[in-house]
Amino acid sequence: MSAHSHAFPPAAFHAIEWQHQSLLLLDQRALPHEHRMNEYNTAAEVADAIRSMVVRGAPAIGIAAAYGYALDALAGRDLQQAYQVLAESRPTAVNLFWALERMAGLNTEAPHALVAEARRIHEEDILANQMMGQYGASLLHNDSMIYTHCNTGALATGGHGTALGVIRSGFADGKVSQVYAGETRPWLQGARLTAWELMQDNIPVSLVCDGAAAQLFRREKIDWVIVGADRIAANGDVANKIGTYSLAVLAKHHGINVMVAAPTSTFDLSLPGGDDIPIEQRPAAEVTHLNGQPIAPPGCDAINPSFDVTPAGLIDVIATEKGLIMQPDTDSIALLFAR
Repeated sequence: MSAHSHAFPPAAFHAIEWQHQSLLLLDQRALPHEHRMNEYNTAAEVADAIRSMVVRGAPAIGIAAAYGYALDALAGRDLQQAYQVLAESRPTAVNLFWALERMAGLNTEAPHALVAEARRIHEEDILANQMMGQYGASLLHNDSMIYTHCNTGALATGGHGTALGVIRSGFADGKVSQVYAGETRPWLQGARLTAWELMQDNIPVSLVCDGAAAQLFRREKIDWVIVGADRIAANGDVANKIGTYSLAVLAKHHGINVMVAAPTSTFDLSLPGGDDIPIEQRPAAEVTHLNGQPIAPPGCDAINPSFDVTPAGLIDVIATEKGLIMQPDTDSIALLFAR
């Protein structure tokens, strides 16, 4: 990857690598205790990796899907089928469909052209994250205390990160004094992934139980809640990891700014508002069990929406690679896309 040629400190690891005509994905279910790269050679295998959370984070899902499509081209398999199996892997992250459309839109089955396009999608994502990181960090003042949710770093993207990219860039500029990471039940991406990423980069981080955020906001001078996004509607409503909406409501009550960091590929201008965004429902066992161990009584039912929708009115700014959208609404978003 060309990330190393930029003036940014590259992340100490890669979550997605293309090597010798196969795709390597860092298994994010095994982190932080095990650093395991899995190899994939078919679109179906990549779709399974996306569904089972080996790879996660909207931009990373899109990049992996693009490589998955290219893998089937290399093997001379049916690309319509490849598209189908990858498109069905997860429903909420619009980057998945954006990347597949871009691959299919080349109207070619030539493997070298499709591999090159997947690599381009990957490289562009890293550059977009670095631009977005700079734009977002420009709003931070010195000694900022930041709360973040889920994992939006180099693990969730091509590299650098969206919300964590803003935090990384802000830290490099000497503006970030402390990060609080919500643990993010039920997959604990905050505990397993975000805390790990920030510790790799020596950025001060404290882990917080999701339910402790309100008490923290009441007692500490938190400046920003910074999160990523899986899909953003035309009016600025944002679907993101479950628990984001409650943080935005809490932030509003405590006078804390809310920033969403997302590439323009995460916007879905075909959907007028957040009510139109499909919300993935995942298995109840993810809530009733932890690492396969039951933590609820046998037969206990559970609801497990993977995402929630934060209304645009609770969001102060959306940072993209094309600039900042202050007070997002239909007009300010349309303006950015018209540029």
